[in-house]
Amino acid sequence: MLKFAIVGCGRIAKRHSELLGQNQIKDACLVAVCDTDKQKADTIANQFNISSYTDMHLMMQSENIDVVTVLTESGYHSKHVVELAQYGKHIVVEKPMALTLKDADKMIRACDENGCKLFVVKQNRFNVPVVKLKNALDQGRFGKLVMGTIRVRWSRDQAYYDQAWWRGRWDMDGGVLTNQASHHIDLLEYMMGDVESVFAKSTTALVDIEAEDTGIVLLKFKNGALGIIEATTAIRPKDLEGSISILGEKGTVEIGGFAVNKMIHWNFVDKQDDDADIMEKYSVNPPNIYGFGHQAYYEHVVDSIQNNSKQLVAGLDGRKSLELISAIYESIETGKEVFLRFKPEKCKLGLNPNE
Repeated sequence: MLKFAIVGCGRIAKRHSELLGQNQIKDACLVAVCDTDKQKADTIANQFNISSYTDMHLMMQSENIDVVTVLTESGYHSKHVVELAQYGKHIVVEKPMALTLKDADKMIRACDENGCKLFVVKQNRFNVPVVKLKNALDQGRFGKLVMGTIRVRWSRDQAYYDQAWWRGRWDMDGGVLTNQASHHIDLLEYMMGDVESVFAKSTTALVDIEAEDTGIVLLKFKNGALGIIEATTAIRPKDLEGSISILGEKGTVEIGGFAVNKMIHWNFVDKQDDDADIMEKYSVNPPNIYGFGHQAYYEHVVDSIQNNSKQLVAGLDGRKSLELISAIYESIETGKEVFLRFKPEKCKLGLNPNE
């Protein structure tokens, strides 16, 4: 039985703590939580009858912990992961793993030096329709890839940003491209392959924050295909969709809903026996934007640790996604096409504009 602890008891901690604290993950249990806000930590601890702390070092020194999940503000991920790595325990960190490539490198190095696995949360890769799509790509059913598109059309009003001091700040969070759309951006690259270049525009349309609430990105992939990222939290009055479309010479697939969970189109020139079943079985919308992927994600974490197998999304994979997002912001700031790999010069992500 792997003993998990959580550092950071904010909004997303509810999902993580329920999975670990309600014995929904085989061979995993939740033993402690930590937050600098004692009330937040106590709320989760009391729910599952476990220990709560306001000092993560005291928690690590006092409890028998195998894995620690870091759910703090994005701008703190690097600091907390690097400090926790010294205990030699495996680490799960929410997306984005960091806000700068320099910080991501520090995290990877710290975990490597202390012999602990680093897992970056990308639960949408484990959504069943997404798994089916990846299998079809790996089987070559699409033939030559033509275009990949993601659309994040969600609603986040001023009240959402005002509920936490760090939301929408460059040094702690970023905008829709870093926060809400990061899972979808990861999926696009996961499906389409390495990106050659990006050209992007953004605006802050309906809320008062430092970063953007709306962005458009054109991508050129190394395989010659094109891509489009459409991301906004300026949909009103409620969430519309979170989707991905993959177009190829021999097939078209679109997964939609509001959490990339609902199969919309599954069409191929060369038919297979189970094609009809895929449309019938995998067209269900989840109850919320978090979808169904977290459970499968944690099952993968447990399996990887117990069998010492490779993580599907390790530190280097999280860094790759962050590099793409950083290139997008570089393009927004310079007004130019940005080719990967690159060294950020104008990208604001992870920087305090007042310093």
